[in-house]
Amino acid sequence: MSLHPPKKSDADKKWRQSRENRRTILEPPERHLIVTEGIKTEPLYFEAMKKVIESEEGGLYRGSITIQGMGYSCQKLLQEVADDKEVCSSYAHIWLVYDKDDFPADDFDNTMHRCISLSKKDGPQFHALWSNECIELWFLLHYDYMHADICRAQYIENLSKHLVKDGKGKYEKNRDDMFDILLPRLNTALVNAKKLRKLHKTKSPSKCSPGTVVYELFDMLKPYLQ
Repeated sequence: MSLHPPKKSDADKKWRQSRENRRTILEPPERHLIVTEGIKTEPLYFEAMKKVIESEEGGLYRGSITIQGMGYSCQKLLQEVADDKEVCSSYAHIWLVYDKDDFPADDFDNTMHRCISLSKKDGPQFHALWSNECIELWFLLHYDYMHADICRAQYIENLSKHLVKDGKGKYEKNRDDMFDILLPRLNTALVNAKKLRKLHKTKSPSKCSPGTVVYELFDMLKPYLQ
């Protein structure tokens, strides 16, 4: 799948028309590219988010978000995107979604630092959406605030308990309904994730266990998910 955005079409005209009615219709978001280290769980989650946004206002926001699961390590993920001049000229925001996994601490931390250094006023803004240890932490924060440093298996176990209690069955990787299940709890997740980030605010990402900044994407796009 190409990272390049769809060509401009008549839909763009609708985007301009929305400016005439700012009080009732949001301006379409700038173009966003979301690239993920994972090739199933994360793309399925963000594709569901995209579907919700693009269904609003009769499709007014269609074409504003592109998602690609690339299966690369965090640093290669960034390099592949940053080296593509057409991509960098086509998107206002480029979001890299990746977990700590077994990546060296320097690679994990430096990906965030490089995103900051690559962001220019006249170019795309690069955002490092890291999770330490895994994106399941972000899912779990929709239910509870937690700051204990636990293993991946415990994240999944705890998440399954909440899902079963809600009648949604046990958690499994690559479920395609996680976004829809969790969306009603988004505000809780935002509060919990920010509280957790504040707890570790002076630490590098590799030292923030647990920690996640996936909430930064939702801070920006939340108005389109109301």
